[in-house]
Amino acid sequence: MSIEVIETTAGQVNDVLKRLDLPKERVITLMIEPDDWLAKARRESRRLVIAAGLSDEDIDRLIDQARAEVQPHLK
Repeated sequence: MSIEVIETTAGQVNDVLKRLDLPKERVITLMIEPDDWLAKARRESRRLVIAAGLSDEDIDRLIDQARAEVQPHLK
């Protein structure tokens, strides 16, 4: 079995485990990220984006392009 990474909220963990139909004795690893981790990453990324001369519209376009490239590969 390969490693599966699932991003969810604390309130949905039980639902996810039930959906995966894992035995109750199965050992799993749960990683809890600090609340400010994503905000810090976004601030740093924003600084780099501005330094590269990209606008908000450029960012939106790049995100849309990445989504379009990934979409056909989703289950």
